[in-house]
Amino acid sequence: MREIFIERDEPLLRIAIKDNNVLSECFVEQHSSGPKMGEIYKGRVKNIIPAINSIFIDIGLEKEAYMYFSNEIKSEGIKKGDDILVEVVKEPVNNKGAKVSRNISLPGRFMVLTCGERGINFSKRINSTEEKERILKIINDIDGYGITIRTEAVHASSEDLLEEKINLLSELETIIRKLRYSLKLGKVYGENIILNKVIRENIGSQCRIILNHEEDLNEVKSLIEKNSQVTVEKFDGSRSLFEHYGIEKEILKLRHKKVALNCGGNIVIDKTEAMYVIDVNSSKNIKGRSFNKTILETNIEAAREIGRQIRLRNLAGIIIIDFIDMRDFSQKSLVMDALKDSLKQDKGNIKIFPFTELDLVQIARKRRGKSIYEYLEEECKRCNNEGYVLKLSYIEKLIRNEIVKCEEESSINSFYIELDRNYEEMVREDIFSFLTNINSINKEIYLNFIDGIEGYKIEPLIFNSQKENIKNLKVNAYEKYE
Repeated sequence: MREIFIERDEPLLRIAIKDNNVLSECFVEQHSSGPKMGEIYKGRVKNIIPAINSIFIDIGLEKEAYMYFSNEIKSEGIKKGDDILVEVVKEPVNNKGAKVSRNISLPGRFMVLTCGERGINFSKRINSTEEKERILKIINDIDGYGITIRTEAVHASSEDLLEEKINLLSELETIIRKLRYSLKLGKVYGENIILNKVIRENIGSQCRIILNHEEDLNEVKSLIEKNSQVTVEKFDGSRSLFEHYGIEKEILKLRHKKVALNCGGNIVIDKTEAMYVIDVNSSKNIKGRSFNKTILETNIEAAREIGRQIRLRNLAGIIIIDFIDMRDFSQKSLVMDALKDSLKQDKGNIKIFPFTELDLVQIARKRRGKSIYEYLEEECKRCNNEGYVLKLSYIEKLIRNEIVKCEEESSINSFYIELDRNYEEMVREDIFSFLTNINSINKEIYLNFIDGIEGYKIEPLIFNSQKENIKNLKVNAYEKYE
């Protein structure tokens, strides 16, 4: 059974997906005024630079967006000052604005409607000729629009397919009217885009959705109103939803490079400047009598776990996998089948290449939003930004969860907290915000900054003797850092 956990805790929206109680995907979206993938903007052409084949577009934000000055656009005669609709295909990076495209598309559960294209195309996962013919009898071409039929369409009735086509066309025409009649530059489509996308792509079978926000509850109900296989539950606990269901601990594990396998082996995931490298090791898997069988067993289990980790960590770009050497070609085929099967649910643009002469497998994967690391970590100021530490905002969330848990189980309101010294300056500069964020304005907090711990440690204080020994570490909401 599939479970979808949706936690909104401003400024973050986090969504986790479990299949048969195993975490398979995690999405994080931070509320900001910046453009996100899939959003559509009304923009104005600010500059055309043929020398670098680029067009720069004002989309109503601080940074101008850019797109490729293709032959198709050249033939349209687009010029400086023209108003156009663009879709964000790559989010801003550093000082570079968002990359956009003229190929505006609206996704539905069963199909995607795209402006400026033509004809009807099918997902590569639809292999049935009968299903294709059935759908073609229902869905006709639309002048000026291309239609891509999604995998889920094979389970849809004629009425559902037609209804979605009409709704998408109506929504797209509304967006086009905004281009023509609105004077304001800015976003014309894309509110709650991650939430809508995840729900659309994951409610094809029996599914349970748990969420903690009233507006999200109403949004989800509107998306699944005709789907009797989906149940929706509101979570009202005092702890965070992710903490209550044990997801927080699983997310923290994603910071570790080494992932243990059930067979005794492990995989190690390293990030370099140019790519991700994943190494497979037999490690403690030495119980089998046959060396070749042990290698095959380890590699197959590793292939399955690697597919899960790629989706879970949202790894993108070039990924190199170094499996344990196999001399038998039939073994390589089995391992490759396991890897492809583990990635078949991946909705990203992914290509898996065959084994090289060095027994390496290469994967090219397009990123779907930001990596999970970008929300968990920040550069370490004490090591000249060469390493990474957990973000203070994330640590505050974890500490708050533990304090709330203690409150639920007992009446303790005094706590000793150790923080890595990396955070001392930030915390001391605004103790009030720190105590507010960990839900401790009215509690006794004893705070110590030390070297050599990963993030934080917290201990409830029960006896007065404990407090007496550390009384010089007590902080209050209004102290200033000298």
